[in-house]
Amino acid sequence: MMAEGRDIYLEDIPLDEARARLLAALEACGKASALPGERVELDDALGRVTAEPVWAKVSSPHYHASAMDGYAVRAVDTLGATETRAIRLIVPDQAFPVNTGAALPLDYNAVIMIEQTQPVGDGLIEIRAPVVPWQHIRMMGEDMVATELVLPANHLLRPYDLGAAAGCGHTGLVVRRRPRVAILPTGSELISPGTAPQPGQVIEYNSIVLGAQVREAGGVFTRWPAVPDDPAAIRAAVTAATADHDLVLVLAGSSAGAKDFTARAVQAAGRLLVHGVAVRPGHPVIIGIVNDVPVIGVPGYPVSAALTGELLIRPLLYRWAGRDAPHYHRVKGILTRKLVSPAGDDDFVRVTVGEVGDRTLVTPLSRGAGVITSLVRADGLLHVPRFVDGVDAGSEVEVLLYRPVEDIAKTVVVVGSHDPMLDLLGQFLAVRFPGFRLSSANVGSLGGLVAQKRGEAHLSGTHLLDPETGEYNLPYIRRTLGDLPVQVITFARREQGLIVAAGNPLGLQSLADLVRVRYVNRQRGAGTRVLLDYELEQRGIDPGHIEGYDREEYTHLAVAAAVASGSADCGLGIRNAALALGLGFIPVTHERYDLVIPVQYIDLPVIHHVLALLHDTEFRAAVAAQPGYDVAAMGQRIPL
Repeated sequence: MMAEGRDIYLEDIPLDEARARLLAALEACGKASALPGERVELDDALGRVTAEPVWAKVSSPHYHASAMDGYAVRAVDTLGATETRAIRLIVPDQAFPVNTGAALPLDYNAVIMIEQTQPVGDGLIEIRAPVVPWQHIRMMGEDMVATELVLPANHLLRPYDLGAAAGCGHTGLVVRRRPRVAILPTGSELISPGTAPQPGQVIEYNSIVLGAQVREAGGVFTRWPAVPDDPAAIRAAVTAATADHDLVLVLAGSSAGAKDFTARAVQAAGRLLVHGVAVRPGHPVIIGIVNDVPVIGVPGYPVSAALTGELLIRPLLYRWAGRDAPHYHRVKGILTRKLVSPAGDDDFVRVTVGEVGDRTLVTPLSRGAGVITSLVRADGLLHVPRFVDGVDAGSEVEVLLYRPVEDIAKTVVVVGSHDPMLDLLGQFLAVRFPGFRLSSANVGSLGGLVAQKRGEAHLSGTHLLDPETGEYNLPYIRRTLGDLPVQVITFARREQGLIVAAGNPLGLQSLADLVRVRYVNRQRGAGTRVLLDYELEQRGIDPGHIEGYDREEYTHLAVAAAVASGSADCGLGIRNAALALGLGFIPVTHERYDLVIPVQYIDLPVIHHVLALLHDTEFRAAVAAQPGYDVAAMGQRIPL
């Protein structure tokens, strides 16, 4: 099982089999059932799960009670009363004053509302309508009768459940004990959030994500200090954690690298059940039993860790609570881009979902297991089953939604050129118009227009310079969209230039210097790439002489990050991206960034809101405050 100090995958088993092995081990330990109960006061019981049925101790109400302010009467004494023939009753002998909730006097069997009576002298009232027996009376036990079942076992307690329990005589309830989970981060490279990371150091936040998942599923967790990459230390920590916890999660070290010791530690301390599950992301999952306590080795990549929480940890915690895990809503839609999946694994893909026209569109997000922002941006999860090697664009797929269905209809789908101010637009949209949101995909200016042609976007951002005319955007819109009616609205003018290291240590002056440095480019179809090619042609510079011309990034910030990391010397991008990462900037030109909106979507509420923001004084000021932006023409319509 070991080779040259490295762990290897014992198996690569299907997810269902991995779950079955864990369940069998729990059954053997007597821990496959719901956890035992503990008594808590009613004020502390919200969100807990009943461990036993709740029976009414007393009836509610426990007496016949008046349901109205008025007079308790004997129904027989009111017979014959009409609008034209009033009957007088003597107070209190025939009509006893009562308030709502008051006990009904003995031998009285109805209540007349006070507004249906008229005082006519000392100790007399008149009534002009009869009442029937038990009218306007809450009968004893009307709500609950003593010994009646009020709440079943394994019931998630809501606010009104607590009121019912109190109303039938309880001051506290027996609820399932919360599962206790130990979370053990491992890795000598880990540092705490808030600490400035040095090269090679990693901010440890997987424990925050998994801890929140544990709490969301009804458990409580203990976060241990990070354990260094040492097999003995990891084994000791796992063994110690099993003493007073129901589940131990070991974060990272689950793969097969030279410093991946989790499998070895679990095997040495107890029994290793699974090492490697056929899912992507989350492949190197570990499952074991130590001192009759389940131990799960969680992969270190953030998306893999979060998915392990959803697929393995969350169902186990709900099982211990005696409940089924809440189910995500499912929605069907059309896949906008082809997916290629590993044929032998269950592939779980983060996606955005939007309604454009009469279609629900599903767009895959970044597939990287370390890209936690893909989970932040995701509207749902697309499952590609094992032995399916991909899904073609245009296919109908089913998505498990992370968001309420109604949120999807309030989403503006933006596909096209990247600009950081679109994020600011989305922030203002969410604040000014609560419930509405912006979902963007960065595919380049030309890719955005193609998406418009396919009916896959409400709005596209574009900044395409036409080499023949020197005009921005309109020639490309005409050629790409043909007779599709659209409106073109200026978003801003912005400054493009060379993003260089702080202080410009290589002394770059212009695009002519690209032949002597390492360049990082934008992808084909991006407006910045079109601008570069135009400027190179104007200067007679052969792209083949530029090192890195074929290296592509999809956003201005990604270009800036490449320069900041030292993997490239420069790249063409907007001034805002350079300053965001503390880099230098050499101006090249100004350009017009436009929004393209098909006429058929102009009257949608979400588009109305977006257009309104382009004339919002505060939003315009916020964009104008960003380096390299001019908003003088923001919101102006450009005739085609």
